[in-house]
Amino acid sequence: MSENSEFRDCPATGIGSMPGTDAREAAKTVTGSFAAGEGMPYLAELPARGPGADMIGRTIGLLAELYGHLEPSGWRISDRPGRDTRRARSWLGEDLDALEEFTQGYEGPLKVQAVGPWTLAAALERRGGEAFLGDPGACRDLAESLAEGLRGHLAEVRRRVPGARLALQLDEPSLTAVLRGRVGTASGYRTYRAVDRQIVEATLREVLAAAGDTATLVHTCAPEVPFALLRRAGADGISFDLSLLTEREEEAVGEAVEGGTRLLLGVVPGTDPASGRLSDPGGSVMGVRTLWRRLGLNPGTLTESVTVTPSCGLAGASPAYARAALAHCARAARSLADNPE
Repeated sequence: MSENSEFRDCPATGIGSMPGTDAREAAKTVTGSFAAGEGMPYLAELPARGPGADMIGRTIGLLAELYGHLEPSGWRISDRPGRDTRRARSWLGEDLDALEEFTQGYEGPLKVQAVGPWTLAAALERRGGEAFLGDPGACRDLAESLAEGLRGHLAEVRRRVPGARLALQLDEPSLTAVLRGRVGTASGYRTYRAVDRQIVEATLREVLAAAGDTATLVHTCAPEVPFALLRRAGADGISFDLSLLTEREEEAVGEAVEGGTRLLLGVVPGTDPASGRLSDPGGSVMGVRTLWRRLGLNPGTLTESVTVTPSCGLAGASPAYARAALAHCARAARSLADNPE
């Protein structure tokens, strides 16, 4: 666990993706939404630009000595970097240029995101068309390549934004499906065998360790978050959609809080509400206060334990709503700090 596990000055943040195709506009929004001490800006992702800017393609562009290309079925491993890998790297370079422009002189927390090893293994195809998930040796190679690629990526972000305290987020929306044997094969007629929990944990630990002293967190917008496994793997924070939390998971949440794990709680809708309006900031975090009461936790620990976020990425939102949602996260976090009970 990193020395930055307390996520200082991080009462609010976003998940990663933003609407639109303009890297400068996205960087301006995510850096301008959080005043000093009010939240954590992040390296925006713009999947609307197309292949290579999508979540999987973007992370394939980070891999060390592994490359990918697009097939009709999705991303597949390649022998050499072709057009699709080069495009993914070009999009990321554009995003980094925009972030650097809008963080001149910045000092404070800054988050970067990448797909975690198990969601990547479930999505990336081997040469025969089956997922990496079906080959334990291939999964090991993929995790090693991802770890090495992330080390280089973090070094590049530090070079561009030297005053930043970085946090690395691994996106693992497929993690629960991997653990429970729910990932479908290419044919669609069967599923891959569930991966042993110890192997899943060890692989996550290896990739998270690549961050060194950088704070780490794992994000999933899927139900049944494996809280204890993620904590054992070394994640400093766990990011999830609070509305998906079930009563049987609450004990694990309480143990995480008492063990010093930061909770990044998705409480603000990720897409434009049907009403067209967000609830008042206090209303958005009412569920957080209720959870704290049910768990018997000290309300005074809320601000040191919780970061307020949208429920998931904002790629499906309108640009105006995305801006409003991030600003609302910051206001909701202030409401939580001012009125913890």
